[in-house]
This record gives sequence, C-alpha cells and structure tokens, in this order.
Amino acid sequence: MKDQLRTLTVVALLLLGACNIIPTPRVTEKSAEPQPMPVLKATDWDTVEGWRDDEIVPALDAFLQSCTVLKKKALWQEACIQADSMRGQDSDTVRQFFESYFVPYQVLNPDGTENGLITGYYEPLLKGSRTPSARYRYPLYTTPEELLIVDLSSVYPQLKNMRLRGRLEGRKVVPFYSRAEISGNPPVLQGKELLWVDDEVDLFFLQIQGSGRVELENGEIVRVGYADQNGHPYRSIGKLLVDRGELPLERASMQGIKAWGQKNPRKLPNILHQNSSFVFFRELPGTIAGPLGSMGVPLTAGRSLAVDPRVIPQGAPVFLSTTWPNTDEQLQRLMVAQDTGGAIKGNVRADFFWGFGPDAAEKAGKMRQTGRMWVLMPVEYLPKDLPPAARILGSSK
Repeated sequence: MKDQLRTLTVVALLLLGACNIIPTPRVTEKSAEPQPMPVLKATDWDTVEGWRDDEIVPALDAFLQSCTVLKKKALWQEACIQADSMRGQDSDTVRQFFESYFVPYQVLNPDGTENGLITGYYEPLLKGSRTPSARYRYPLYTTPEELLIVDLSSVYPQLKNMRLRGRLEGRKVVPFYSRAEISGNPPVLQGKELLWVDDEVDLFFLQIQGSGRVELENGEIVRVGYADQNGHPYRSIGKLLVDRGELPLERASMQGIKAWGQKNPRKLPNILHQNSSFVFFRELPGTIAGPLGSMGVPLTAGRSLAVDPRVIPQGAPVFLSTTWPNTDEQLQRLMVAQDTGGAIKGNVRADFFWGFGPDAAEKAGKMRQTGRMWVLMPVEYLPKDLPPAARILGSSK
C-alpha cells in the first residue's frame, strides 16, 4: 500500500511538473489557475426577477432527479423529503415549498456585477454505424486505458473540481493526445472506437454537447454520454473563425459554423484541431429518461442547467433571468444545476439545456444571451456545504 501511495504521489508530481516543462499542449485547463473568489449575495424572494411568474412545477420534477443524489447529504435531506411530498401539487403550492425550505443568493461576478453569458445546448441526433465504412468514417472513442487521471482533492481541497490527465511515455508523464493527434493517421486510439458517424462537424458538436443519440442503419437508436476528456483546454472555434475574419460575429452560431464547414471542407480539419479538447463517450441504457448530466441524473429539457461547480453546488436549484434566443423576450424560470461543461467557466455563466430534436438544436445554436442567476440554498446551509472558494455577502454564517 505504501508503495502504491508513493507511486501515485510521484505520478501526481510528474503530472504537475509536466504542466510547466511541456509548453504545448497543456494537461490542465486555464481554470486550474487561481481564480477570483465567487460571490453569493443573500437576498429575499421579492428581488428575484420573475419568481412569481414561473410555472414552477417542471422545476420540481427536475429537482427530484437531483434528490436521488442529494438525499445522501445531510444538508439536503429535509428539502428532498418535502419535495417528494409536493408531487401532484399546483405551482403556488410548489413555489411556497421552495420559499419555505430555501434561501435565494444572487450570484455575482468577482467585480460585483450581476450579468453574465447564458448559452444553450441540446441532445443531438447523428447517423452512424457499429462498423466503419466509406460513409461512416468518423469514430466516437471510449475512454482509453492509457488515460491517466489523478485526483488531488484529498490533499489539496482547493483542487476539488480539478483532475490532472496525462499518459505515460516510457517513464515520463506527458499530456494526453490532443484532438489533432487523436484524429491523425494512423489513429493513435485504434481499437477504442465505440461507433462511427457520417459527419465530422456533427461529431465535433456532439463532443461539445456531451451527450446525444446515434441512429443506426437498422433503425436502432444508441444513446451515448460523456465518459471522460483528454485534459486539454477547450477553445471556441466560433470565436476563432470570427477572429480570422472567416465569419461575422452574428453568424458564429452552431448553424453558421456548420454552414461554413460545408463551404470550406479543406480548411475544416485545421479549424477543428484548434480546439485540442477531446471527449470520450460511453453507451447509455436506452431506458433512461434523458441524457445524463455530470452529476449522473437525467437532464430535463428546459429546466436543467450546466454551471461552474466551483461557484454553484451540483444539484442546487438556480433561478435564471435571461431572454429567449435572439430576442429581447424575457425567459425567467427555475432551473436545476445538473451539468458542467468545458466552456462553462465563471460565476454568472450557464448553459441552458433545451432537450432533443430540431427545435432544441435551433434554440441552442442561437442562444447567446445576457442573464442573471440566483442559487437557492437550503435554510440550514453551513459554509462547508458551499464550493470551497465561495464568499457569502449579507450572512452572519
């Protein structure tokens, strides 16, 4: 046992060292660097914009999904028990439940401002096969055995949401393969293919969404979900295309990027490779209610939210005040933080899950709105129950 611990320590130190001695690509994301302290401001229900107007019952159903995990934690047990008793109740009764068992905290940026970026995501449908062919030549990969993961949170609590990823090369620890290396010829992960699909851009966006469905030629639908990631930082290719003058800002949506790729097939691989982050998948049971978020529960269309877990606890209800995609029409509803994302970093930052199908894809692809957020914490909360860096304003606890 001591030898194993000693080996793990050496590997961890080597991985940490690799982050400094290998200039590119990096094992860790920029988010591993010290971040400004998130701020949660205690407030009251009358200041939560649109709280009284939301038809809140669907949010209860989403929160009950969270409770399958949260009920194991003392802080959330009473709220989850009472939430279960609210099944079948109307919106006013459910709203009163949340007001009785939770306290709203407005999420602020480190500089005290309250607005942030709200984007959208969805569950895509791709065409695929279990065997490669001239049509189906773009593979989804399962997690390779050589992917080395080190969790240092037991030693360094401030690294709770950070895992180091790399691989062994002889006796050296080096960053795991980048997107360009994984997609190279010959493929470095040959034999780890889960499925093959027919569209390179659709596969790229599947990795950004984190989960989806693949329709096989025999009509079978295979559900796939996030399994792991190669440890490289996420880079927005939409921003890259804008910076290079390839797309105007107003067309840098998912739909605009796909259209650009169809017109520029020779430029496409190089652009995709600029995002060196790469996602590995696993096949999910076909019986689950929805795609699984990072906390392992099915997501609810229109009520699940991806957030930065350094700021907002996974599973917590979050009231969101924003606007519908590409409009000024208010969108104010209670959501539940059940997912994370490589691009979802920061205090007032969230990704709105729209669900499955063409309408969901359309909304998700066009959503880039300004919004405000309030996280709901149980009335019995203690500082240890919040993310390690969180600072509470307006509370004596």
